[in-house]
Amino acid sequence: MTQIVFVTADGQRLTIDATEGLNVMEAARRAGIVGIIGECGGACSCATCHVYVDESWSNRTGPATGSEADMLEFADEVRPLSRLSCQIKVTPELDGLTLSLPAGQGD
Repeated sequence: MTQIVFVTADGQRLTIDATEGLNVMEAARRAGIVGIIGECGGACSCATCHVYVDESWSNRTGPATGSEADMLEFADEVRPLSRLSCQIKVTPELDGLTLSLPAGQGD
C-alpha cells in the first residue's frame, strides 16, 4: 500500500493507505476524506477533487496539463501546485505524497 497524507485547511494531517492503480481521488473517497467530493467520478469534469501538491512532491506528480488545467479554471483558490486528485495515479513512488485541501471545499 502507498500512504498518502492529506492536510486539512486547519492543519490536521490525515494519512491513508491507498491501493496502487487507483487514482488519489478514489483512494481519498474510500477512506472518507472530507473535502474530496469527486462528483464526476474521476472523469476530470468537475474540479471537486482539487488539491495542492506539496512542493517537495511536485516533480513526481508533475503539473496539471490539457483538460485538467482547463478544468482547474473552474476551481476556487487555484495555485501553481493545484491538481485534480482524480488525475494522479497511486504508485509506489508516491508513498508519503502530501496534499493539502483547499479551504471550503466539501463544506
